Amino acid sequence: MAGPLGESPRRAVEALVERGGEAWVVERCLDVLTRGEVDATFLVGLSGRHAEHVLEGREGGVEGYWPRVWALRAMLYCWAPRLAPAVVTSLGDESWRVREMALRVATRREVVDALPRVPALLDDPTSRVRRAAANFLDALATREGVSSSREGDHQSPTSHHEGQEG
Repeated sequence: MAGPLGESPRRAVEALVERGGEAWVVERCLDVLTRGEVDATFLVGLSGRHAEHVLEGREGGVEGYWPRVWALRAMLYCWAPRLAPAVVTSLGDESWRVREMALRVATRREVVDALPRVPALLDDPTSRVRRAAANFLDALATREGVSSSREGDHQSPTSHHEGQEG
């Protein structure tokens, strides 16, 4: 989904940062994900007319999953380390779209605190979540210089280092 006037999600977040600053965008993301509070200006800035439908009560309204998905997607383009706990918590969200986006953010932002929760997501009922979980583990394994965890090996990448000296 595009931001206002068909902007890309990246450009929509950049425009919000230009308007309110990084700290404002980070705080709005936390509002949505940790407090369930939705700032209409922020939401419309992220997703344009799609957000207007949500604010009107359609598509699940502000209590639905779209605001959480959009707040997480904003983290792909605007990041602060204090967002990491909200990303990790979002891995357990009831909505597969939220879990998938949280995994994408955890992968891009190298949120290693997500690692304990990711192996269970390899068995998620939704294939897109399973794929995102495998991508997270692959990216972590690549950064750590170990073999992939994708092929049913649910071990922690750090367990591959046991017995090795750095």
